[in-house]
Amino acid sequence: MDAQPTSSSAVPRRDPAKVMRLARLGSFHQSRLSFMRILTRRMSRENWTFSRPVFQMDARGVGHAVYCAHTPDRTYSLVAFAHDLPADKRSDRVIAEAWDSTFTLFDGVPDEADIERLRANVPLQEAGRVTLSELSVSRANRSVRLWDYMVECLADGRQPDAGEVAAVGYLMRTTAVYGSGKLGAADREAIADRPECAAPFQIEMLSVFLTRTYVRDLMQHMADQKGGARAVRLDPKIARSMGIGNSTGLGMAPFLLNHPVLFNNWIAAREEAISRVRSLPAASTAEITLFRNLLARAVLSAERWTSSHPIQIKKLAVLRRDLGRLSDHVDQFGLRQNRPWDQVFQWAESTLGLDAQECLASLMLEPYGDLVDDLADTMADAQAQSLRIDGAMPVARVRAILKDAYGWALEVNWDKKAHCARAWYVSEEKLEPRLGERFEEPIAPYEQPLAPGRDAAELVKALDGWHDDTRIAEFLLVHPNHRHTVRRIQIVDRAPYAEIRDNTIGSDLLPIDMLRCKLSFFGATQFDPRSDRWVRICMFGNAPYPEDLGPQGDDFWSYPSIDRGTH
Repeated sequence: MDAQPTSSSAVPRRDPAKVMRLARLGSFHQSRLSFMRILTRRMSRENWTFSRPVFQMDARGVGHAVYCAHTPDRTYSLVAFAHDLPADKRSDRVIAEAWDSTFTLFDGVPDEADIERLRANVPLQEAGRVTLSELSVSRANRSVRLWDYMVECLADGRQPDAGEVAAVGYLMRTTAVYGSGKLGAADREAIADRPECAAPFQIEMLSVFLTRTYVRDLMQHMADQKGGARAVRLDPKIARSMGIGNSTGLGMAPFLLNHPVLFNNWIAAREEAISRVRSLPAASTAEITLFRNLLARAVLSAERWTSSHPIQIKKLAVLRRDLGRLSDHVDQFGLRQNRPWDQVFQWAESTLGLDAQECLASLMLEPYGDLVDDLADTMADAQAQSLRIDGAMPVARVRAILKDAYGWALEVNWDKKAHCARAWYVSEEKLEPRLGERFEEPIAPYEQPLAPGRDAAELVKALDGWHDDTRIAEFLLVHPNHRHTVRRIQIVDRAPYAEIRDNTIGSDLLPIDMLRCKLSFFGATQFDPRSDRWVRICMFGNAPYPEDLGPQGDDFWSYPSIDRGTH
């Protein structure tokens, strides 16, 4: 790999004013810096080992199992409880009270007393409680049609049709994976200094990774029990094609607004990686070959990506067209010129849509693990406590930040109903975020502070008449209602990618843009919006199973293999 360019010759990171628009954030794709891939790389690099000390299931698939991941320093155990769920109780909604399977990730190896304690609580989810020995709590439901079909096929001695499997892509989908103190589990601070937890959401990703193996094993067990001597083992290629589904709704969207420093760190790492690659003076033959191979696999992924939602159907059509144009461009002009990645990136910005631009941004990073993978350890928020307001900051500086970071919001007429049509609030029943119509529902008194653009515009008005040299603390003594906005602008002053630079309460808001942005950092693929407020995805599709990991593990599993007939 070519040497990293010096800072004086580096292509700068993209302007936050360009990156932090919802339409672009909602076009992000998984990359080397996605949390699933960070985890599987570490597993391979450190030669983690895995075991299944407990698998006690009856013929109906009811019972419990324990799956252990052994790191160089400690063991994590997924404790899974399988249930016989009546069809009328199966729901992906957060208000559900029963699931096909429920899980917790245990810190260590549970003994029999731990299992009994967990058996009394984990299947209840929100109605139960766990302890500091547990790091996450989750649940999942079967994709019933595919589950029954695959059990029937294997029990009857035949392999399921790969096309039938690919049409769904998963046997179970999670409806929640809770960590960081939820339901009594350990806070992130308790594990943040562990190397395997340095990157964000590694515990949650490990839970889903082990869940995928459990799901495969449970389905195979039920087929074996049903078919007896006639039953066959699932083709490893078909098993590899399947991931874990996930249904994600509005509850995830406010996360990006409520964790500005963490969000900044995700975007900043990605933008720094893009900058480093764009700054390279040349690309080697091996690097070009890998890029072209993965581009072809991305084209295949886009062809297989299906959705029934009008917005996504349109985006997919544009993405497929644009990836074809990108392939043609690379074929015609190659990547042998000076600063090849910067040149192709600039061409894409002037020629292609946002989806293909951001797909290219991810693809460009792939040949350069040695150059960009270190950024994974910069993506967490090491100072998770709320930022203390700098009361000594002069009003002039506050105004300057407002103009720079919130200039877009100062041009919006916030008195127009269309620009403030929505309001974020929290459901009393489930304590989950919701988005309501401000002028149609009596929700304004319960509004959450999730409209930083409007709040910034109101702060500008409130600062009118205050002298530039005045300390902001003096202003806040008179106007304490603006404390949260002053805190946000001081965060943006040091974390330029912390703020979404778009209206988050307008009538044209598409919350799915926020959902896709966050889920792309998880490493999700095959986004399938079911409305503008919730989306289905696939996690760990094509990923290795524990027995497939090793020092020479496949780091590009998120792209479908061209020579394989399945996903």
